[in-house]
Amino acid sequence: MADFFSIDFLVPPAVLILLAVVSAWATLFRPHVGVAFAIIATTLLYLAALPVIATAMIEEVEIKTPAKPDFSKAQAIVVLGGGVHPGDGDKVPDTLGPWSLERVVLAAQAYRQLKLKVAVSGGQVAGAHTSEASLMKTALETQFSVPVTWVDDESRTTYENAVLTAKLLKADNVTTIVLVTQAWHMRRALWSFERAGLHAIPYPAPLTYDEVDRPADYLPSIGALERSYHALHEAIGLAYYRLRY
Repeated sequence: MADFFSIDFLVPPAVLILLAVVSAWATLFRPHVGVAFAIIATTLLYLAALPVIATAMIEEVEIKTPAKPDFSKAQAIVVLGGGVHPGDGDKVPDTLGPWSLERVVLAAQAYRQLKLKVAVSGGQVAGAHTSEASLMKTALETQFSVPVTWVDDESRTTYENAVLTAKLLKADNVTTIVLVTQAWHMRRALWSFERAGLHAIPYPAPLTYDEVDRPADYLPSIGALERSYHALHEAIGLAYYRLRY
């Protein structure tokens, strides 16, 4: 995700909070302009925090896999890192973040189902002392008894996940993989691996939304704001990848 740190300000809530703060200060010099932009920023922030809006946005991003995917041509399983809780480099070790843990569980499930060799991909994120790939390898082998064959511990972005993992797998004549990540991240990940020359089959991942039919779905929530963030981050990220790569 390091590749997107520089443009994270484009995604709510960061950009809207920043706009609201700047607008509030602007009222000291240009009251009408400052108030107008403050109203716009807070209204958009409110809308992004509504479950009914967030659900509509995330539905456009998440990959819905078939009920019975065809894995018959798959040669390997690839699981992507999704974040680390940094330790202190001494007594407190680095640990996998919740997204990485979910991906590890899905990877173990895929291994039990398909009996394919596993690759882990993810470098050292900011503040961490251990790579995502190393932590995932340890978790898979010690907690789930899943052997890991390939390790890419240098990639820092989804596109680098694809390029560096493809280099490892192609050396062993692997061209078709089962890709493990969250549903909201899958579209950009699939594009990256196809671009790197590997045919990627998405492994079914839980969707992050429910049907919106309750009064509470029209009231703001932190969960909805997180879904809005993922939806916009992935949409902007995929557009950026297509322009850059």
